[in-house]
Amino acid sequence: MTNTDARTEFALCPDQAHPDAVQILQPRLVPLGGPRAMTVRRTLPHRERSFVGAWCFVDHYGPDEVSSTGGMDVPPHPHTGLQTVSWLFDGEIEHRDSTGVHATVAPGEVNLMTAGQGIAHSEVSTATTTTLRGVQLWVVLPAADRHVTAGFERYAVPLAEVAPGVRARVFVGELAGQVSPIHTFTPLTGAEIHLDAGTRWTVEVSPEHEHALLIDSGSATLCGAALAEGELGIVDAGRRELSLVAREDTRALLLGGTPFEEEVVMWWNFIAATHQEIELVREQWQEHAARFGEVPGYSGKSSRLPAPPMPGVRLRPRGSRGDSPGR
Repeated sequence: MTNTDARTEFALCPDQAHPDAVQILQPRLVPLGGPRAMTVRRTLPHRERSFVGAWCFVDHYGPDEVSSTGGMDVPPHPHTGLQTVSWLFDGEIEHRDSTGVHATVAPGEVNLMTAGQGIAHSEVSTATTTTLRGVQLWVVLPAADRHVTAGFERYAVPLAEVAPGVRARVFVGELAGQVSPIHTFTPLTGAEIHLDAGTRWTVEVSPEHEHALLIDSGSATLCGAALAEGELGIVDAGRRELSLVAREDTRALLLGGTPFEEEVVMWWNFIAATHQEIELVREQWQEHAARFGEVPGYSGKSSRLPAPPMPGVRLRPRGSRGDSPGR
């Protein structure tokens, strides 16, 4: 998915934790382009925080009625320095990229694309899709791996009963005895969690990971702090277990990972080390450089997305806590 910005009740920790231990990020609404384009709720990156682990981008969308909005039609666009993780609850998306991959993203199947040194791809909801609902996630690559060869992985994730009243699909990393074979360059966790009404679940996690909870549907508390649908609640590393309590049938997304300590420049669809690198990759995309290739088979509303103009200020690197001006 492209970045169009050029610039509830759960308990997710031991019951004795306090609400002020939870950082809650409010989503902002971002259109994906065009007068009939769907709108997503974006919680990362945020002015107050850039990463949870190496997760650096969280778009939550739907339920989107395709007949009235036109669904998703994102023309070929570039990425560098990151991995994209596509995860759907409802509907299907057709993926095409410049490495020649043509795949259908479906509920319960994770699609991970490694951009590395450069890739281009398109995303279009299929003709049979009536309702589209899901998340688009990005993972920042560490400097040592930022220029790896582009690639694509796909995994159909089983829905496992991990405790009474709790079912989970672990699409990245491991949780509650479930393990995903998907490759990431830093330790990460990503799971869709279903809890029946009245369920209380305490699950062991690595104390080296920080964690975030996004509620897709239902209601819950997060360490005593109320989360509305679409908000992202975050707890820092140091916890050995997470306690989830659902007051009604609830579906949520749990993300985690070791804190990402590097600073990067994030602008449009690019992640790089410096302002100069961003200028370079933008120019290369505009000039159809070979590093991005071409996306065969796309027949949507335009042949490719042009990069927005560079901002009038110098882009500065930002760390996990955000706050960097110039984005």
